[in-house]
Amino acid sequence: MSEILQELLRVSEKAANIARACRQQEALFQLLIEEKKEGEKNKKFTVDFKTLADVLVQEVIKQNMENKFPGLEKNIFGEESNEFTNDLGEKIIIKLCSTEEETAQLLSKVLNGNKSASEALAKVVHQDVTFADAALDSIVINIPQDLMGIWVDPIDSTYQYIKGSADIQSNQGIFPSGLQCVTILIGVYDIHTGVPLMGVINQPFVSQDLNTLSWKGQCYWGLSYMGTNIHSLERAISKRNGSEKRTENSNPESESSSAFSAVISTSEKETIKAALARVCGERIFPAAGAGYKSLCVVQGLVDIYIFSEDTTFKWDSCAAHAILRAMGGGIVDMKECLERHPDSGLDLPQLLYHLENEGATGVDRWANKGGLIAYRSRKRLETFLSRLVQNLAPLETQA
Repeated sequence: MSEILQELLRVSEKAANIARACRQQEALFQLLIEEKKEGEKNKKFTVDFKTLADVLVQEVIKQNMENKFPGLEKNIFGEESNEFTNDLGEKIIIKLCSTEEETAQLLSKVLNGNKSASEALAKVVHQDVTFADAALDSIVINIPQDLMGIWVDPIDSTYQYIKGSADIQSNQGIFPSGLQCVTILIGVYDIHTGVPLMGVINQPFVSQDLNTLSWKGQCYWGLSYMGTNIHSLERAISKRNGSEKRTENSNPESESSSAFSAVISTSEKETIKAALARVCGERIFPAAGAGYKSLCVVQGLVDIYIFSEDTTFKWDSCAAHAILRAMGGGIVDMKECLERHPDSGLDLPQLLYHLENEGATGVDRWANKGGLIAYRSRKRLETFLSRLVQNLAPLETQA
């Protein structure tokens, strides 16, 4: 079903355009600035504009997919509710109307009559986008539409999006914070098994033109279904050093024995950080955004993204998981991995996307409750887990 993946790429770019417009167009940028000011007695807007941008991106994705593939919308899920209440107490359902004028009128109700902002936002929402990848034209694959569920994270790393730092320096290609850490995540999964099938990660803010201050982005995708595995990084990999695959096959031991690198959250537990320091040395990179940290693994900038807390969700991980599956990797439950005996022969506990957590309420129903580890190579992961467990044991005893 490469048509669906092509359309996901297109709507992700449309969503990226909205994210960029909210930072670059003056009428919209002022609303983002407004969000930074806390404690004001007479706040100009009661609506959280960050959330409005999130919801608009989510609704654009949902409604564009429904228009192209009728019936699909009922299986598209996201983080945001599309219901708002304005100053007058009116409840307003955010949706993409049939015309730009109608959408502007609807947004004006949410933004309490801010005409310039409403019109600017409606214009970018209704702009048509042409975006495709020729590599998908040759793929003939049939995934039944009624098999697919879709998780959407419209703007991941919203704090970095609002803050808007454009001058953060990368560390070996990894940005600790800044607009580069913002991602739009769309993951497709099998509604019966929960296995991720397709993923799109759109990074709206990759490089900035210092003259115009406009941004260019980058899009990554992957598909893994019934033995077909293809992803957008294949051409880049084949160009690097002749052939990456040939290097690995010539010395299979080197892949599992070389030094590890990991990207982590700044809020990671001290015990995990200490164990990682023993396994990775100085090759530990803090970074913002679950989507961005997963993307660092997809890009091959690090071996591992590890997070021990239960504060990432299905919409944070599904897109990257599908891409990593297409590359021969995956995303596993960290807690279950650490409890699993390496010689047991059990399959790795891959994250699944179709079931709620029992007994949980609200967004916690969809939390990755055991934490997660994202990886590109199973062999590297097995060696990493073995070393991590060895180094965690004495630390936990001390604690």
